[in-house]
Amino acid sequence: MLSKQSNGARLVSNIKSAMGANLLPGLCLQLFALTIGLSYFYWPASQQTFQFFADLKAEYGAVYAVISTSIFGGLLPFLYLFLSGKVRFLPFTQLLFYIIIWATLGGLINAFYGLQIVLFGEGTDWLTILKKTSFDQFVFTVFVTSPLIALAFLWKDQQFNWQKSKMYFDDLIKVQIPTTIVTTWIIWIPAVSLIYIMPSNLQIPLFNLVLCFFVLILAILNVDDK
Repeated sequence: MLSKQSNGARLVSNIKSAMGANLLPGLCLQLFALTIGLSYFYWPASQQTFQFFADLKAEYGAVYAVISTSIFGGLLPFLYLFLSGKVRFLPFTQLLFYIIIWATLGGLINAFYGLQIVLFGEGTDWLTILKKTSFDQFVFTVFVTSPLIALAFLWKDQQFNWQKSKMYFDDLIKVQIPTTIVTTWIIWIPAVSLIYIMPSNLQIPLFNLVLCFFVLILAILNVDDK
């Protein structure tokens, strides 16, 4: 019982800490995503740029998603961390880790966006957006991306030692994954809703921009690799 109470208390503490630390980044991210969305619909001068990325996505499909997400979610944030002296161990291995994990997630998320179209269509009415956002955040995030990200970063934090990582599995399941899920909901639900308003070929490009902005802000405020 003591262990359960301890895990529960730590979970509540972690969520409160995450909410406090990520409130400003979350608001900035949502404002950033909203600015991009408004630019697409109301700033004619931006159409050439949007069309460029839409054409790239249309031509290269999943390959574009994998490469672009590895750059925006992995390479660029890693370069910031490295140049600011926050990468304290195995820098080349961490570089590979960031690129590979986000390339994998890029391909996975691209496939998921395609599944969303099959399930709910390409409409941008409020009901379709609600269905896609709900399925994204309360199914895909809960059972796929949050557990995968939490496990991957646990492994990284243990300096890629699988045996050491297994010692923290109980904490991972009872504390870290729930914290990741709740933090993701707080920050990403508004941004995801805006992503689903965009045409299908612009959803991954917008996701990449928001992802990079999000990871960089969290890196500036929170990241301290030990």
